[in-house]
Amino acid sequence: MRHSAAHVMAAAVCRLYDGVKLDIGPATGDGFYYDFDLTSRLTPEDFPAIEAEMARIVAEKLPFERTEISRADAEAWLSERGQSYKIERLANIPADETITFYRCGDFMDLCRGPHVETTGDVRAFKLTSVAGSYFRGIETNPMLQRIYGIAAESPKAIRAILKQIEEAAKRDHRKLGKELDLFSISEDVGPGLTHWHAKGSRIRSAIEDFWRREHYRGGYELVYTPHIGRSQLWERSGHLEFYGENMFAPMDVDGQAYYVKPMNCPFHIQIYKSQKRSYRDLPMRMAELGTVYRYEKSGVLHGLLRVRGFTQDDAHIFCTPEQMHEEVAYTVRFALKILRAFGFSEASAYLATRPAKAVGEEAHWNAAIESLKSALEAEGVAYETDEGGGAFYGPKIDLKIKDAIGREWQLSTIQFDFNLPERFDLNYVGADGAEHRPYMVHRALLGSLERFFGILVEHYGGAFPLWLAPEQVRVIPLTEKELDYAQEVTAALRQADVRVTLDEKSERMGAKIRRAQNEKVPYMAIVGPKELEEGTVAVRHRTEGDTGAVKLADFMAMLANECKLAEQ
Repeated sequence: MRHSAAHVMAAAVCRLYDGVKLDIGPATGDGFYYDFDLTSRLTPEDFPAIEAEMARIVAEKLPFERTEISRADAEAWLSERGQSYKIERLANIPADETITFYRCGDFMDLCRGPHVETTGDVRAFKLTSVAGSYFRGIETNPMLQRIYGIAAESPKAIRAILKQIEEAAKRDHRKLGKELDLFSISEDVGPGLTHWHAKGSRIRSAIEDFWRREHYRGGYELVYTPHIGRSQLWERSGHLEFYGENMFAPMDVDGQAYYVKPMNCPFHIQIYKSQKRSYRDLPMRMAELGTVYRYEKSGVLHGLLRVRGFTQDDAHIFCTPEQMHEEVAYTVRFALKILRAFGFSEASAYLATRPAKAVGEEAHWNAAIESLKSALEAEGVAYETDEGGGAFYGPKIDLKIKDAIGREWQLSTIQFDFNLPERFDLNYVGADGAEHRPYMVHRALLGSLERFFGILVEHYGGAFPLWLAPEQVRVIPLTEKELDYAQEVTAALRQADVRVTLDEKSERMGAKIRRAQNEKVPYMAIVGPKELEEGTVAVRHRTEGDTGAVKLADFMAMLANECKLAEQ
């Protein structure tokens, strides 16, 4: 229905405007968009007229009619109408694929489908925004106009989606990142490259410290690997062949081509291969916070959620076939534990199985898929099966979480790989003294720190829990007379590893409290004459308000306990 709504919108735009050139109009999570080349510059003020025309098309209950056509006839039909973008899209359709058009009334579009039966099945819709979008996401291509909309079963559902959109706008990590001084992206340096400011870096450090501690406790060894590698490495891994368009151009080093790494796996393989391995050495769990670089088209870059340089919380598990089942089960449990610590209690999954073209023995695939299934079922994780949707080199699980306003985000991935162990000739010596091929599992829990941080900002609306907050406590003296004591309190908290600042500004108490509230500081420790005399602090919580005066030692113990409970 959402995809059909995109066609209804395109039909309405073509009725209202002359010389419309069409590109694509896919469905999205709860809506749709369509890209147009128009002589008129559209604004939200144009939406009522477009929506009214869409309503007329819906009321006409026009059937969606599918037509198969030869490639030559399709190109001729599009050429007659000056649809240059569609002609380019046509050229990218594989030679063995059937060319189809869908018609509703006087509007016909090159499209794979499927669609609802008639335009009358598009129940409720609303146009939400318009933005510029480069054709194919390439900034040297023409700029098109992308109109976004939402579609649902009823007007009530539309209102719920609009409310979520409004809440999402308030939580936008780009907006909050600037307001809270967390990060920035400089055009002088380059799009998609993140600068972590002091406050953002404090949060990142808390994430990384927790991540490292849990991985050591979980039996992982942490490694560091280079940022660049010779072209031969990427040729052997297959990245240059299958992933080259997403890699940055090579640099010349001593007459040889080197590439900045888009992934960490070939480097971890080199560590595995650095010495002979026995079955007694396995499983080997190798993890790294590895910074990688991928060429993303400028049109798809989006704050921290889509960048060109990012740090992956990457891990690779090398194990024997006999260990595979338990390792997968352990990895799923470990992933859920980490995600829950950050406040994500709802999780679901996609399980992608063997495609038609795949490497590795079918029996190994079947065993791997069963291990993934049983691990999800043992942990009570609901999942959908994407039959044939796995990569050619192995099946995988994608774990999805829901944030505070109900949006789904794909985070963790557990991916089998039957390809790289073959390409790099990985072996271990078994109990029988013979060499065997290990199984290899790629695993990322948070995905990338940049994207995960953006999701965290939006999940919490910038109001981080105490253990993650960049500033956990702000000390506020009532007057200058309490300043010396306030400095002592600040120093004591800092020595206890509390992230604390002292507000020494000569302002009224109300202004200081409002500033701390706006900057989403979890606790304020206010000191006046009484607190100075008794050696206490008056505690004010970000949401609960004043909670009373306590001894400084008791306050520090309370902070430590709250952080400990949050991380368990």
